[in-house]
Amino acid sequence: MALKIGVVGLRGIGNQHAQCHKNDSLADLVAVCDVVKARADAAAAKYGVKAYYSLTEMLKNEDLDIVDVTTGGFENGSWHFEPVMEALEAGKNVLVEKPISNNILEARQMVAKAAEKKLYLGCNLNHYFTPTAERAMQYIKEGGIGEQIYCLHKVGFNGGEEGYRGAGPGTRLPGWPYAHLKAFLAHPFACMRHFCGDITHVQAFVERPGHRRRANDLMLSVVSVNIRFANGCVGSLISQRGDSPFGLGGWWSLEVAGTKGAFCIENCIEKLYYWKAGGNPMGTLAPTEVFDSGIKDFGQTFPRRLHAFLEDVTNGVFYEDIRASGRDALATLEYTWAVIESYESGGAMVRPHPLPSLHGDPTKLLD
Repeated sequence: MALKIGVVGLRGIGNQHAQCHKNDSLADLVAVCDVVKARADAAAAKYGVKAYYSLTEMLKNEDLDIVDVTTGGFENGSWHFEPVMEALEAGKNVLVEKPISNNILEARQMVAKAAEKKLYLGCNLNHYFTPTAERAMQYIKEGGIGEQIYCLHKVGFNGGEEGYRGAGPGTRLPGWPYAHLKAFLAHPFACMRHFCGDITHVQAFVERPGHRRRANDLMLSVVSVNIRFANGCVGSLISQRGDSPFGLGGWWSLEVAGTKGAFCIENCIEKLYYWKAGGNPMGTLAPTEVFDSGIKDFGQTFPRRLHAFLEDVTNGVFYEDIRASGRDALATLEYTWAVIESYESGGAMVRPHPLPSLHGDPTKLLD
């Protein structure tokens, strides 16, 4: 039986989620909710469902299996806490947009509440729900990478000084110096952790270029992060928010290399290269395999990620074991907070706050 879903927050991302649910055989979109009546009414008419203007009313009148929270707010996350906590308190499973919050204390409370209630809390960390990421993980599991040596991730927006349009009033990001870090680093940190595991050390250098300074734009839009993983792998993350063009690899590239091989994903969902170790030490190594997904539309990451959440709930996986869980999202925010602390400490090395313990499925763990 399809899962009954209500979507909260009907701007662009909310409508994207709603359309994904309408198209998915595992979902039954039954309601939409937005505090702006016109948005809720327009979405209800578009998807043929009931409109609500408060989550309290939606929870009172609808027997929902999942509340999909796609509200935004300052730094793209300040309106997540209240609806997520209300839905969890009502005993509903929740999918929330990234970042899980723009406040680390709120994020920790959300994850703790889901664990207390033993409910599913997932986050839309959609960048690794792709054919390219699946093929890359296959290389890792089959031993094609070997002991991991380094992980390099570059992600942001193509741009430059001439295309800069200023901060602008009334927006969710300018005026908040850490907006780019909080709103955007969830994705690269999630991908790096997906392939290489937990991050134990962070050192960050953060800046804003001259054209932002001259416009009195406070956003720190350029970040370079040195990383150490628990498995001994080292890494580097570079992200910028439209302050320059990106070169090789496109707007999104992730490279993981080890003692037996390396892979590089270009433009998230589009293409994957694999190199087997060996050859001329000082020469150019030709790719052993080039995998082209045939997908050029980044938007295809949304239905793929949402379907994975629906699959996990439908299959009744243990609540800690869902893909892209609230705990996974919390990890990305803990790393982001470590970046901010490192920057405020002049580039000092910082150890991220520990994640909450996993307790394990008592029906599966051996005595």
